[in-house]
Amino acid sequence: MSHSFNKIWIHAIWGTKERIPLIHQNIEKEVYQFITEQLQELGCPVRIINGMPDHIHCLFLLNPQKSIAEVIKQIKGSGSHFINQSNIVTEEFAWQTGYASYSVSESGVEMVFEYIKNQKSHHQKKTFQQEFDEFLKLYGLYNE
Repeated sequence: MSHSFNKIWIHAIWGTKERIPLIHQNIEKEVYQFITEQLQELGCPVRIINGMPDHIHCLFLLNPQKSIAEVIKQIKGSGSHFINQSNIVTEEFAWQTGYASYSVSESGVEMVFEYIKNQKSHHQKKTFQQEFDEFLKLYGLYNE
């Protein structure tokens, strides 16, 4: 084959430091837009970003020239800098150190899109920790 073809969907989740609810509705569009632009600059087209005041879900195509760790590190760093420099929150903003990322098959993209789109209603039933623990169990990363 003379060409390389890649289409790697990533569902990434990361939270605010100490899960402090700082991404309120009045700033979330601005934050999500900034993250979308940063991902696009890294060659990672975004399908959707949504979340809650204490965490974000993002579905994007991974640039095959970049690692997931490199992309998330860049996004979190530039995102914190943007939020702090813009003074859109009253206290210093930071993301927690870790993150979760999962590959998504082409056949599962719409399901993940809908899941991310409906974060607000989803979290009326489950806390972030319950949701995160379910992801870890689903992907075999955590056993009780």
